[in-house]
Amino acid sequence: MNRALWIVQWLLALLFLFASGMKLVLPIKAMKKQIALPGLFLRFIGVCEALGAIGLILPGILRIRQGLTPLAATGLAIVMIGATLLTLASGGGAPALMPLVVGLLAAFVVYGRWASAPKTSSGASLRAL
Repeated sequence: MNRALWIVQWLLALLFLFASGMKLVLPIKAMKKQIALPGLFLRFIGVCEALGAIGLILPGILRIRQGLTPLAATGLAIVMIGATLLTLASGGGAPALMPLVVGLLAAFVVYGRWASAPKTSSGASLRAL
């Protein structure tokens, strides 16, 4: 299970780093042709995706604040819920499958990393912030 989680985390991190890079580098006018959202909001989403991608990998590698990994995955899952709803509203069902699958993979990481966190006698996670 741990290997599967790490594979999914790396794939999601690479995907979100690429997506955030595009949102942070492309001119706002070019992005607004594809997505009908305000330009600054698209930049904000790009920053959130970049931070989420970093949060998927660094805590586990450094073994510091590992409770941040499921939190980062939760944030990315929320972003993908918004992407799925926006795609459904503007383009129909088939294009919405990609953000839906990515969101489900992020939810898998949330579940797997929260479930694998060691618990104390009171039930609180030792990996919590």
